[in-house]
Amino acid sequence: MLDSLPFLQPSDFPAITRKPLEILQANLGYLCNLSCTHCHVNAGPKRTELMDKATIDQVLAFLDQQQLHTLDLTGGAPEMNPHFRYLVAAARDRGITVIDRCNLVVLLEAGFEDLGQFLADKQVEIVASLPCYLEDNVDKQRGKGTFNASITALQQLNALGYGQAGSGLQLNLVYNPQGANLPPGQHALEQAYKQYLFAQYGIVFNRLYALANLPIQRFGSVLLSKGQFEGYMALLKNSFNATTLEQVMCKNTLSVDWQGFVYDCDFNQMLKLPLGAEGRHTHITEVPALLNQRINTLQHCYGCTAGQGSSCGGAIIG
Repeated sequence: MLDSLPFLQPSDFPAITRKPLEILQANLGYLCNLSCTHCHVNAGPKRTELMDKATIDQVLAFLDQQQLHTLDLTGGAPEMNPHFRYLVAAARDRGITVIDRCNLVVLLEAGFEDLGQFLADKQVEIVASLPCYLEDNVDKQRGKGTFNASITALQQLNALGYGQAGSGLQLNLVYNPQGANLPPGQHALEQAYKQYLFAQYGIVFNRLYALANLPIQRFGSVLLSKGQFEGYMALLKNSFNATTLEQVMCKNTLSVDWQGFVYDCDFNQMLKLPLGAEGRHTHITEVPALLNQRINTLQHCYGCTAGQGSSCGGAIIG
């Protein structure tokens, strides 16, 4: 795989600093049942990196210490970590909002048949990847048969109450562009998703998050191999929107990897860029005061500030 990191430096991205910490995003490991072309983690079925129980207990201690309101779980497929349910239950017992970034297909895997019911029982918010509402496009990005499996999983979640009015069970979908393009306007795209998925499959959901693909890991490698990296970076820089800077996710979110080391965001984690500007890797057991600290940035950060902006909660501006 081609490494995009050398092409992201030096950087002229504007300096930004942290606001009060509110959210911890924990990557529970790179093991996944899929190998998507747009994956910025390079996750897949052969990855063995998984957060162990001791580190998960350190994550829980950090949540207590910092009094954070949200735990955002990602991977790989976070549900494939053997301690996933322990962490979810412990966080929910603390009254913490838990988000599960789910690829949907994992709900149909052997041994995970009761996962949807567990998530509903614990009132976990699901953010589910569905990069398009058309079968051919999804299968091209995520593998043959993935779209139909995703539709089945969404129907199962709807049957459990997810996405249904008044249920309190949040089901949000994630859109990613097919290639070296920015996502279209989130609001209009959400309406198109809702109309099509309900008309064709009876599926309902709450929100659609339109996310830009960042030029790192697997997606960055694809761009480099196709000779599209330079053009995509030019698109991101030419689409820079300064009004997004105060709302990018790294301002109030901290990312922790499967070994317990922390980063300014999930993307920096994949690039192994140390927390802040000091240049040393920091473990979750030794996180310094973060308020007003400089955020470590490189050229990939233009991906979060291009056009309508992009964050783990979708577009930054309407």
